Amino acid sequence: MSNYKILITNDDGIASPGLQAATESVASIGEITIVAPSNQQTGMGRSLTGSPHASLEPVHYLANGGTISAYQCKCSPALVVRHSMKTIFKHDKPDLVISGINYGENLGTNVTCSGTVGAALEASCWGIPAIAISKQTDIEFHRSYIAQDWSVCSYFLNYFSHLLLKQAILPDVDVLKIDIPHDATPSTPWKISKLAKTSYYSRIIEKPTIASKIDDGKTEIRFDRQNLDPETDIYVLAVDKMVSVTPLSVDLT
Repeated sequence: MSNYKILITNDDGIASPGLQAATESVASIGEITIVAPSNQQTGMGRSLTGSPHASLEPVHYLANGGTISAYQCKCSPALVVRHSMKTIFKHDKPDLVISGINYGENLGTNVTCSGTVGAALEASCWGIPAIAISKQTDIEFHRSYIAQDWSVCSYFLNYFSHLLLKQAILPDVDVLKIDIPHDATPSTPWKISKLAKTSYYSRIIEKPTIASKIDDGKTEIRFDRQNLDPETDIYVLAVDKMVSVTPLSVDLT
């Protein structure tokens, strides 16, 4: 094992199998610390919300037959990362932050809503390279812990983690957003993509009125394939069925 320090977090909560898979995929690379929300935090973006009395609570966490240093906190993913930087890592920052593996792809303009991406962006604001990794999943299972085969996601996460740790990330790139097709294999090609300037998920309310409730209707995947740039993350994942690797920057100008 190297001397690399890796922080792993997510937005699906400390009990997520995706978090377990992420941990096991990079455990051989360096010293792992898990700091994750105590419960489901999907859709929190980079919000800094949570109980004002929340603190880091140690969790007994097993991975690859060993015990991993792990904590949970009753707050949003970005706040989990921020609080860990001010406490656990106040003297020695991690070399890499991994957020995921998320239930459900994060694509297009919807990425600003993603707690997975939000946690990675928070890490980048502390000068730490980050990966936000997600697996394409049916919408109805985004907030569940349905059984998944995480092996391909783990393969690509291990690959890109090695890549970021062994060579400096480009100056204008802070986060690698990686989205894995549900039927991908280790031989599935990956492609650098740009963020689509259109939504991927849409909340559909039939006959909306002022009285319509926030949770009325249902979320669907809707995008205009005919007018979609083939170099975008939506096209690469949903049309080409390739692994989409999207460089993101905290510089929004």
